[in-house]
Amino acid sequence: MKAITKPSNHGKSYRALRSARRQAPFYFMMAPGLIFITILFYIPMAGVIIAFKDYNPRDGIFGSPWMDPLFKNFEFFFKSEAARTVTFNTLFYNLLEAITVTLCALALAILLSEVKNKVVSATYKGSILLPTFLSWIVIQYILFSMLSVDRGIVNNVITGNGGEAVYWYSEPSYWRIIMPIAYLWKNVGYYSVLYVAAIAGINPDYYEAAQLDGASNWQRIKHITLPLLKPTIIVLSLLWVGKLFNGGLGDWNGFYTLPNDSGALYPATDVIDTLVFRSLKKLNDYGMASAVGLYQSVVGFFLVLISNYIIKKKDPDSALF
Repeated sequence: MKAITKPSNHGKSYRALRSARRQAPFYFMMAPGLIFITILFYIPMAGVIIAFKDYNPRDGIFGSPWMDPLFKNFEFFFKSEAARTVTFNTLFYNLLEAITVTLCALALAILLSEVKNKVVSATYKGSILLPTFLSWIVIQYILFSMLSVDRGIVNNVITGNGGEAVYWYSEPSYWRIIMPIAYLWKNVGYYSVLYVAAIAGINPDYYEAAQLDGASNWQRIKHITLPLLKPTIIVLSLLWVGKLFNGGLGDWNGFYTLPNDSGALYPATDVIDTLVFRSLKKLNDYGMASAVGLYQSVVGFFLVLISNYIIKKKDPDSALF
């Protein structure tokens, strides 16, 4: 009988090397992005330990002494009188923004996909995308020109019709509406373009077949467009879930700039990030700021895991991982 010999690993190594050579252009394409992510996102994660240290710039991250007790930096936020208010505001605005932006972006994307004239479609896309590229400082000036007590456009209209000027920057209740509208106006164009791109990837044969069967526009949207957009909607929603504890779903600058940092508006406009930012400016407490940032990241991470697990149970193909 012939002895049974194990296959040589030489063949496997050769095939792996040949495959790597074929994929080399793709590795080179990925390299800049991987380097960028590694330098700006992964290496700085070593600074997480600042949350557990009595940090001072002279001693550096690793030379600063550990806190005693270890979680003392977390006490500032959790024992703060404003903690409950800013946590509620953060969740309230983020959930409202996620829902309104998704619905409005979907509606705009579907409407834009129905525009057949390329020039008109490009004009509409450019006009709704423009606010995305405006900084919050520019938007703050636009808003102030509208809401200023003395020279604001809105107050000029009100007083011109016999009404009394409204002190917008002194009454928190108005900002429960102003802030969501501002974030919707700035972000809806970006997400609508994403959905337009997803719709463009749908096979047009589906629509032609449905049209031949006598399906109306609404029926084609309901039974073709929306079901095929579901994976895109789920992925974007999961990414948003991870930012629920970050002001403005990660873009909190609007909450700081739009109200002009007015103390009278803190009950309605203060979120976790703005509270930490002001505290950092006044106290220079890097450990506290790092502790709150770590808390936000950990909670967001577990929210993504839980949401993805639920989606995976319901529809495995739509899960993020």
